[in-house]
Amino acid sequence: MNAQDDLSALADLCGIWREFHDLNGELKATSPETQKSLLTAVGMDVSDDNAVRNSLAMLRHEIEDRWFPDEIIVQSNVESPLEFGLGAAWQLRLDEDDEVFASGEPCDHITLPALPSGVYSLTATVSGRTEIVTVLAAPERLPSVQDLTGATRLWGMNLALYGLRSKRNAGLGDFEDLAQAAEVAGSVGAGFLGINPLHAMGHCNVEAISPYSPSHRGFLNTAYIALDRIPGLQNGLTPAAFDDVRRASTVQYGVQKVMHQKSLEELFERFNETATEAAKGAFAEFIIKGGTDLNRFARFEALSEVYGTQWQDWPTDPTTPKTERLDFHIWLQWVAETQLTQAQSRSKSAGMSLGLYLDLAIGSRRDGAESWCEQAAVARGVSIGAPPDQLSPEGQNWNLTAFAPRKLKALRYRPLRRIIAQVFRHAGIIRIDHVLGLNRSYWIPDDGSPGGYIRQPFESFLAIIKIEAERFNCAVVGEDLGLVPDGFRDIMRDNGFYGYSVLQYEKDAHGKFRDADDSSSQVLSCFATHDTPTVKGYETGRDIDWWEKLDWIDVQTAERMRHDRAAEVNTFRGESDFQTCVHSQLAHSQAALAVVQLDDILGVVETQNLPGTINQHPNWLRKYDLDLDIFDSDERLAASASLMNNADRGIANKGQSQED
Repeated sequence: MNAQDDLSALADLCGIWREFHDLNGELKATSPETQKSLLTAVGMDVSDDNAVRNSLAMLRHEIEDRWFPDEIIVQSNVESPLEFGLGAAWQLRLDEDDEVFASGEPCDHITLPALPSGVYSLTATVSGRTEIVTVLAAPERLPSVQDLTGATRLWGMNLALYGLRSKRNAGLGDFEDLAQAAEVAGSVGAGFLGINPLHAMGHCNVEAISPYSPSHRGFLNTAYIALDRIPGLQNGLTPAAFDDVRRASTVQYGVQKVMHQKSLEELFERFNETATEAAKGAFAEFIIKGGTDLNRFARFEALSEVYGTQWQDWPTDPTTPKTERLDFHIWLQWVAETQLTQAQSRSKSAGMSLGLYLDLAIGSRRDGAESWCEQAAVARGVSIGAPPDQLSPEGQNWNLTAFAPRKLKALRYRPLRRIIAQVFRHAGIIRIDHVLGLNRSYWIPDDGSPGGYIRQPFESFLAIIKIEAERFNCAVVGEDLGLVPDGFRDIMRDNGFYGYSVLQYEKDAHGKFRDADDSSSQVLSCFATHDTPTVKGYETGRDIDWWEKLDWIDVQTAERMRHDRAAEVNTFRGESDFQTCVHSQLAHSQAALAVVQLDDILGVVETQNLPGTINQHPNWLRKYDLDLDIFDSDERLAASASLMNNADRGIANKGQSQED
């Protein structure tokens, strides 16, 4: 075997794809340079031919030397006869728990009892040899909308939390605004309210504003803390000093953040001095429950105040932060957690059967807390991205941290499990951004080598998601746009995931929007996402304007696209209003979940984000023109809600007639 054969064999064992089909269907081979970069990222020494040979031999020995598998997946609450045993005595423990859950005497084959959903460690000993097997006990399927609510179909509303205006917020939509918006949406018949990711952005970060480029997905964005709703304090704080940032047409992140954090510092002092004993007790309990993960995150936040946000440049052994600073950052998380919990409770009380519909980003910033806290699990020298696709013809480098599959597996997926649990616990339904990443990730090396795909432990990820979804009674939508592998969607549906059906992409062979009756039922159906044109933007060709402005297409192509778009829109709407036709299409679709955007209810033209841009487009800055205080009396909301509610009743009556 020559050096290139060794390299390819090692890449195969580490899950690196040898080739893939691009947007045009052409087969792209993964170059040797890319193979080496991705192998280095997952911890393999490929510095020279001899190192490659040694790494290959080591990994093969690691695999072949085991008597038992290193991991198995079983269905929870069902007895599981295993195909191995070899006369081993065994003990089973819930992961991170010393108590023996089950055990067995030596036997040819091990049979596990019916296990509650969870992650376990199976320790098997035979002939003086002990091996540990990770056991993922997961339900067969995710909870369905009908399981959770009794309804076969629900509609909801989606909005950008940061863009909400109110007379009481601090220039940025906050958790109290979220609760009030949910109450309004619930009062007009919506079953859920979706928002942008709420992940921590970094206390000292002043540059990253995209909610899809967070610092840590396992903690909350404290910029959304409502200053006038601090638990344990009778009177909060929303000073008049916020009037200018509150009135601004766009979110003033930098100025607002400084003022907001200064107010939080003052409120923390007041909390320590005057808070109720009940609140102080709840905070103390939160500290204990958060354990080492919470303390590690708080340490990152405190250290970034001293050494800056680029943790790669920190001293090897940084000075331990002062206790009061650690307490402050833990307190911020407690306040955010408390307010978000209350928002979900209020949404359910307002009649929403699912409540909050939250978003899980695909990754975290490489200079953020997550990559620092979970260094044992992350890949080095690569970023998560995407090859050219219909969302961005230039491809995308998201500069996000990637978990290395082998490293994550060795940790029994604990970092990922904690992140998933954080999002699930506050929602009735969640959306996993770029869910294709559960199957394979596109990594872009820092050294300039072309990007390539690496296989992820797909079935294990599915099991973990099902475990957490069952624990928190949560339905799951997988954003499955882009270059989708054959059979992927079928597997996801079989496991109970709802697909993501975007109407502007759902066209027939002639380029026309599909009829409502042609849509799938196991999907969440919408017209647009945060990355695509709004209804008004699509109708007016605003996305085409931007592509031409950025020189992604030439003038002739832009004119042809505008002509085709106008014809498409006119054919679809006929003599009616385009927005009404779009929402009617969503309302009458077969989808179990249908969602309308607040942007479209209000007739907004600009999309929230234009993929592939940073400063060229006003990404994540736009505020809504409508004040939340008068939202419940807005005729546009009433009209959209009436359309969705009447369609739901019509579909329900149709289904009842068919049963009769």
